[in-house]
Amino acid sequence: MLKKMKMKYYYLRQFHWFHLLVFSLLAITFSCQKNAGTHSSESAENALSTFEIEPGFKIELVAAEPLVADPVAMEIDENGNMYVVEMHGYPLDKSGTGKVKLLRDTNGDGRMDQSTTFAEGLMLPTGIMRWKKGILVTDPPNVLYLEDNNGDGQADVKNIVLTGFAVSNPQHNLNNPLLGLDNWIYIGHESAVTTKMYQKEFGDPGKDIIYPDLPDGPRLPNNASGRSVRFQPDHQTLEIVSSKTQFGHTFDAWGNYFLVSNANHIFQEVIAAPYLNRNPDLLVANATQSLSDHENAAEVFPITTNPESQLLTDPGVITSACGITAYSGGAFPQEFNSGVTFVAEPVSNLIHVDRLQDKGASFTASRLRPNKEFLASTDAWFRPVNMYIGPDGALYVVDYYRQIIEHPEWMAEDVVKSGALYNGTDKGRIYRISATNAAPATWMKGLTLGKATDKQLIEKLADNNSWWRRNAQRLLIDRQATAAVPALVQMAQNQTSSLGRLHALWTLEGLNKLNPSLIAQVLRDPEAGIRTNAIKLAERHLKTSPELAETLLSLAQDSDPKVRYQLLCTLGFIDTPQAAQVRQQLLFKDVTDEWVQVAALSAPSAQKGTLLTAVLAQYKSDVPAYASLVKRLSAMIGNSSDEQVIHQLLQKAVKPVPGKTGAWQAPVLEGLAQGLKNKKLVPGELAATQSLLVRTCFTHPEVPVRESALHILQVIGLPEDAKTQAAMKQARQMAGNTSLQESQRAAAIDFLGLQNPKPYAEFLQSLMTPREPLPVQLAALRTLSAIPDQTVSIYILEQWSALTPEIRDAAISTFMSRPERIALLLDALEKGNIQPASISWPRQVRLMAQSDDKLRNRARALLANKEQKPNEVIQEYQTVLDMKGNKVNGKTVYQKNCAVCHQIRGTMGVEFGPDLGTVHNWLPEGIMTNVLDPNQSISDGYDLWDVTLNNGESVQGIIATETPTALTLRNANGQVTTIARQDIKSLKALGLSAMPSGLEKQMDKQQMADLLAFLRQGE
Repeated sequence: MLKKMKMKYYYLRQFHWFHLLVFSLLAITFSCQKNAGTHSSESAENALSTFEIEPGFKIELVAAEPLVADPVAMEIDENGNMYVVEMHGYPLDKSGTGKVKLLRDTNGDGRMDQSTTFAEGLMLPTGIMRWKKGILVTDPPNVLYLEDNNGDGQADVKNIVLTGFAVSNPQHNLNNPLLGLDNWIYIGHESAVTTKMYQKEFGDPGKDIIYPDLPDGPRLPNNASGRSVRFQPDHQTLEIVSSKTQFGHTFDAWGNYFLVSNANHIFQEVIAAPYLNRNPDLLVANATQSLSDHENAAEVFPITTNPESQLLTDPGVITSACGITAYSGGAFPQEFNSGVTFVAEPVSNLIHVDRLQDKGASFTASRLRPNKEFLASTDAWFRPVNMYIGPDGALYVVDYYRQIIEHPEWMAEDVVKSGALYNGTDKGRIYRISATNAAPATWMKGLTLGKATDKQLIEKLADNNSWWRRNAQRLLIDRQATAAVPALVQMAQNQTSSLGRLHALWTLEGLNKLNPSLIAQVLRDPEAGIRTNAIKLAERHLKTSPELAETLLSLAQDSDPKVRYQLLCTLGFIDTPQAAQVRQQLLFKDVTDEWVQVAALSAPSAQKGTLLTAVLAQYKSDVPAYASLVKRLSAMIGNSSDEQVIHQLLQKAVKPVPGKTGAWQAPVLEGLAQGLKNKKLVPGELAATQSLLVRTCFTHPEVPVRESALHILQVIGLPEDAKTQAAMKQARQMAGNTSLQESQRAAAIDFLGLQNPKPYAEFLQSLMTPREPLPVQLAALRTLSAIPDQTVSIYILEQWSALTPEIRDAAISTFMSRPERIALLLDALEKGNIQPASISWPRQVRLMAQSDDKLRNRARALLANKEQKPNEVIQEYQTVLDMKGNKVNGKTVYQKNCAVCHQIRGTMGVEFGPDLGTVHNWLPEGIMTNVLDPNQSISDGYDLWDVTLNNGESVQGIIATETPTALTLRNANGQVTTIARQDIKSLKALGLSAMPSGLEKQMDKQQMADLLAFLRQGE
């Protein structure tokens, strides 16, 4: 449920940042102080009037306080019971206030009216799942099994099933147990977050994950290595999966696995752990794929009247994504009935929806509506955190309903002390979202699936609603319904329901009654999703039924890319020449899909050298995928091979190819560099290679090869001999030779950084002038930063006003590497020599989350801008904030006063200043402050510059673009001037905003109120 990160486009992110800095306490923290005790909550009955929902849907209240409070998860069992997990202790109370409530509707009106405490004494419970005769509850450090064995509605059995998980920051703990199509239980989980301020309460890093009743049973390393976990209690199995998720995860109807983190609202586990585990030489940084085509930290469109935003919250973008749910209830309007995912965004008081579209082995997630959310509330206390598909196909929304959802770790101290942390802990709601014409919910009184016969359960395997399919499959396996095997086989061959066939197959597998002949049959099923799952099932039976391998090989020409991808993953377990041939065939057919490359290389029997030779033989320089494939293969060789093999490959890669550019050579070297990073090298082990690489850096005709050779040297180092010193002198000469190409000079400068470049500090500083090409300046800055002291920081602070925007951005990075440099950066912020707007949002977060108490507190004080006071004009206009504006009139005010320099999402004005498309997410105080006093904090990239030319002329404007050899300035009249860097004598930032002051003289207070209404509400 939380925090941070970035904006949709770079310029939007920069403009958005100056809003944060101008009023992070004038508006955000000030607003929290002002409203901590006055922001009123809505009653449960009135809450419905605060919602705007997608046309074609309705929202109804199912449960509310006092029956339930602080709900974070729920489950509806086969008997019509609704279990709700209450986490009262969030954010800081570990005293055991957590509960599970059992809710019932006794009169059949579709609304819960009876509440029983099923279990209590839980610490910070985070999820629930129906299992056997009871429920599984995640309550770190444990996974608990709770059961009522006497029918009084209260748990009499409380067993610890798993233990050892970290008790970290609550929103990062294990959560949401979920039964997969494959009969494994998946637990959402990620690495323990290192807390700086609450180490005593939430500093537990976790232990080995174990079944406490099985001392000799399976064991996962400390906190499951920060990844999610799957287990099967009946079979005493326990595994780490290849991905991690923050709060929530979901499967679609075919078993594709989707995950979420605070700023990334949808990503997919594309390759599973067993495939990666079989080849440790394959270096894969991430087993997941971000799916959003509208950025990871996507822009959102809240309608909240008085939003609550804390210190490290990034308003206007997804920052607290959780509760991801792939809809498979079968009861929504056609556009939403399949292939859509819902994500809760509690900080912005909304639910976001995406449509999934196939993209090779994975998917793309796209907005269904360009500038509108599926559900949004004007109520700042509406905090959706989880969602659930019910027996009626409706989407049930769990509303935590709190004033503050962020954790104190990321809040200003005064907000923590305000007493508002637990405002709303006695409240909570559960809503039902259904199609407008949907019938009222009746399952509360008439649900009897638990008493169904085996035949009835098998029929439900083909239901349109995944709730019935999932629960029917679970119950059949729970019962060990072996007598139903013939009927299950018949369902697995039922051509009228592909989903019925799917669940019948996995039910048979769960009963250990799936016949290999049936697998072979469904491997040719007309439905691609069935074939994909059939391959997974065949994989499980290869050892006992090796004849399945021949049928698998016959799928090499399958028309569906996801089927071919799964086949490639599975064939990695078959070590035969025929399987190797088909794997190579599949690889080259879909080589442009990066996951196909990973799957092909995951096979333990893959002959790295042989495959690399085959790839190089048909290398296509105009297809980038070949370069990435070569890099992966070379990385495997660098990671696993001996010195002789590595040296031979390197010799081949650096040898010039007469008449050809040798496009494959640089990727080979880049791959070797990556692989060698993970290889424990013995000093002197690659001495011959070092000398060869030094020569390559200076003599090879291809720039990419020279650069890649340098990258390997940055990993393995330079030999300590006279040749190295001669090379350093040669690099110094090349760096200063203006007749050479800028890329050659930049590479020579980087070479100087292979040793401590302190002796070259003065020379490097002389290269950081606007007359020099941009790559040369950036290389000089990188190499200066390699001096292990504060030299680079002192120089940057001296020259700050003359550094162009691109150099400034890189320069800020150099401060972040050492505490003493950070201290100098904070000094500059205090003195006003550097404006906070020059520091990007992620870096602001890093500064305000420093482990050093003094640095962290200084950064928070500076970046929250607590001491900033509104000027007289802003104070005079404070009454505007209580006035009602007219957005129609506000559009006229905008066109007259703002459109001359600004646009709104690329329209309605002149492209000079920042686009105002995301201002709708700002508080009114922030918009007004920037209109009335634009120089109070200048948006990075929109300050005025003065450029003096060698001929004495002077040009002023904002720097619109930079290239290696030129700057382009733009002024408010629309005049654009491009200046060659070699013609620049001096360049200096004027410290003034390009936006003129004095706009209050052109609009009265009512007009200001109208403008605010227009900018916040749009047309």
